[in-house]
Amino acid sequence: MRREATQPAGRERQDDAPDDALLVARAREGDQDAFEDLVHRHGPALLGLATRMLGDRAEAEDAVQDAFVNAWRRLPEFRGQAAFRTWMYRIVTNRCLNQLRARRPATGLEAVPEPAAPEYQASPERLAESNAAMRALAEAVSDLSPEQRACWVLRELHDLSYDEIAQAVGVGRQAVRGRIFRARRHLTTAMEAWR
Repeated sequence: MRREATQPAGRERQDDAPDDALLVARAREGDQDAFEDLVHRHGPALLGLATRMLGDRAEAEDAVQDAFVNAWRRLPEFRGQAAFRTWMYRIVTNRCLNQLRARRPATGLEAVPEPAAPEYQASPERLAESNAAMRALAEAVSDLSPEQRACWVLRELHDLSYDEIAQAVGVGRQAVRGRIFRARRHLTTAMEAWR
């Protein structure tokens, strides 16, 4: 049983924050603050997903914003059969897939930031090699089909389960497993020179 705590006006503490189901119920009744809480809770992860899928931060921001606007409008249709998070992953994934299909050929993922090396380890040779490896990986990921890329990004970068990915992309669990397997095989082959 959940313990209710009285909080002063303003944002609730994280450990007392309402769960998604409660926020969705409030939002369905027209509570814009509840929906805003959902946006703040899930927006950063969804933006990361869209950025990795689209390779462009501005396009990703537009895709996520459109997805949340769409979710607000379609909230009465949300039945709660899946978690709100999974529903939003599906909306964002579909929006990104549509954008990727519309702009064939697929573009790379140069927008994925490269982690900065500490100063004492960042020799020019090491930086050049690291940059080349990141470019090779971005090119290899961009060679994946949009469907394989979506499944791979959701699994490897967002750590979703196969079932959550299946719900997010609207295919069966076996199709997700196959897409991830083919994506991993392609990336392993493409990155063989960097091992």
